[in-house]
Amino acid sequence: MSSTARFRDRRVHLERRATASKAVRTSLVSLAGLIGGPATNQAGQEVGRVVDVVARLYGTEPYPPVTGLILRIGRRQTFVASDAIGKVHAGHVQLRTARVDLRDFARRPGEVLLAKDILDHQLVDVDGVQVTRAADLYLTPLVGQIVLVGVDVSLPTLLRRLGPRRWQARPTPERVLDWQAVAPFAEQATEGPPEVRLRASRAALQRLRPADLADILEDLGRDEREQLLGWLEPEQAADALEEMEPAELENLLREAKPEHAARLVDEMEPDEATDALRDLTREEREALLTRMPSGEAAELRRLLTHREGTAGGAMTTLLITSRPDETVAKVRAQLAEQAEHRTEIDAIAVVDDNGRLLCDLPLFDLAVAEDTTPMADLVTWRSQFGPPATVRPDTPLGEAANQLVASRASSLLVVDDTDRPLGRILADDLLDYLLPERGRLHFRRFLQ
Repeated sequence: MSSTARFRDRRVHLERRATASKAVRTSLVSLAGLIGGPATNQAGQEVGRVVDVVARLYGTEPYPPVTGLILRIGRRQTFVASDAIGKVHAGHVQLRTARVDLRDFARRPGEVLLAKDILDHQLVDVDGVQVTRAADLYLTPLVGQIVLVGVDVSLPTLLRRLGPRRWQARPTPERVLDWQAVAPFAEQATEGPPEVRLRASRAALQRLRPADLADILEDLGRDEREQLLGWLEPEQAADALEEMEPAELENLLREAKPEHAARLVDEMEPDEATDALRDLTREEREALLTRMPSGEAAELRRLLTHREGTAGGAMTTLLITSRPDETVAKVRAQLAEQAEHRTEIDAIAVVDDNGRLLCDLPLFDLAVAEDTTPMADLVTWRSQFGPPATVRPDTPLGEAANQLVASRASSLLVVDDTDRPLGRILADDLLDYLLPERGRLHFRRFLQ
């Protein structure tokens, strides 16, 4: 899809949102102005005061419907269901009936208290790709029910809430985000299937790139960070972790439960996982390794034996190898099976029957070849440019960088003393080492 088409689809998506409607914007009711306001019966007599508004936040609806109110009546707090609510005005609520069933509130699956759980709490602005706080929430009548449609994240709105109550009751929205553009972090009842909640949150978060998610994870508080990681698929979470600053990633792994942290590290690319584990203490490292599948744990332990600052310590063991008698079509099929690791693979290591390196073949050479071409023909053609550039596991990264520049490649193969490939060191890993003050550059961010 072209950038113009993507922009057009995005614009249509935004225009369909409720807060894009002028009719909706003129009927917004401030939650902050509602809290503490009166609830009256049909005759206009005060029945009680609004303590909070209950909404089904983690359901299937795009805009959470209000399911009831919590009122203070005398010294008691009681729940009033949504079918007893007549109208919600700026600063007060009118009930349909003079009779109120004095029931205690019991939170049902998917329900939250908007003032207690959302107001002033962190949330993710998915469109703006940032972490912010809810200074106010806005309700409005929509399709026969009262729904939550927007969140105000502006400083003036927060200051308004600190002023006289008459300012709070009549909102002057500053920066209102449509509810579909945010991912909130609020508790819900523990009963019921968790996938209801996941559907609502993942829908927005799936649009974010790993680098965007990494920035968000770095800005969130500990509880919100853990909650966001729980929403993401392990593969998506691992991709985000690979883009985080080393110090932030170290803190995240220490904060997470060992079982969850181990699963995340296991999903990371081998070189990134090794870097992450190397920053932990021996005890913390073992706590994660012992919770991983034995094969993956053994591979990471082997990588950790290489000293930091060497090619072996920075390489990934993810390699695609081929034999000379294989066809281009067969190798392409191998690549297709590794599509999820596309950012870690830029060449094919062609080896002989003993596993010794013959050629490091760039993917471009493979892309322009015919399916029936034997790999041996590509090896012969590539040999005119000289032997492949390789380094040993103990090669210092500074020396490896010089070799990479001289070869004009985007990666270097790491081989043992018998020229058998052990792994590959990528250009971005060399830059991370050579320019630590710049943080992780990660070319992959700009390619995704």
